[in-house]
Amino acid sequence: MKTIELNNGVKMPLEGFGVFQITDPDQCEKAVADAIRSGYRMIDTAASYNNEEAVGRAIADSEVPREELFVTTKAYIQQMGYDRTMRAFEESLQNLGLDYLDLYLVHMPFGDYYGSWRAMEKLCREGRIKAIGVCNFMSDRLMDLCWNVEIKPQVNQIERHPHYQRADELKLMRELGIQPEAWAPFAEGLKGMFEEPILNSIAKKHGKTPAQVILRWNVQNGVAIIPKSVHRERMVENIDIWDFELDEDDMELIAALDKNCPSMLDTRKPSEVRRVYYYLRNPVLTSL
Repeated sequence: MKTIELNNGVKMPLEGFGVFQITDPDQCEKAVADAIRSGYRMIDTAASYNNEEAVGRAIADSEVPREELFVTTKAYIQQMGYDRTMRAFEESLQNLGLDYLDLYLVHMPFGDYYGSWRAMEKLCREGRIKAIGVCNFMSDRLMDLCWNVEIKPQVNQIERHPHYQRADELKLMRELGIQPEAWAPFAEGLKGMFEEPILNSIAKKHGKTPAQVILRWNVQNGVAIIPKSVHRERMVENIDIWDFELDEDDMELIAALDKNCPSMLDTRKPSEVRRVYYYLRNPVLTSL
């Protein structure tokens, strides 16, 4: 597994395993265990996924030393603010059964995330978190945060896939020294992602699958990835992307697929903001 060095010197795997929408505890525990056995060393969860305890059990039962794993979780909107994030961090750490986190993220660009950031900076200085970052921050909020904090984010986790490529935002993140990480790199197959003729043609050329092409395209753009699956054969397929390389023609063809709009989440759209806040009162993960 290749790694990338974050702006504070911490090394993070370029590919990890996500557990969003794996709400059944037994299924989640098994999925994480299978992922670790398949070679994944970065596990991504969140307080709002309601599966941190299952993730923690799988990690505890793993024969992989803790220092070889890179564990990420996130604080959601209702956990924003200095004191709330301090409590949220302790709860997540207890749920996961860990004594430190590799990466802790602000999950949404809403609420008092500046207060949260001060708490995360303190925890980072104390060595209880190795790296801190954000999710779903557009360029304006990301720049504003960077210019008003003592520790810049190490990571910005965003929706990023062939239909929503965000070239300008990636350029800004490079300028700021922030590592982009793609959640839902397949956009859950929405808008005919896996049926795209270009992706299928490139996959055939390399003897790979469209999913592997998408993941490889991301990492060649310097974007970390956290694909999710509950099927071990798909986990193995998703991690088998390090033995081929897309050429310049492949990359140009994929660039032409950009629709320049999100398939899953638009934090600037009022209806989406309402939906995100509605989730606080009705935490049904399948709706997010």
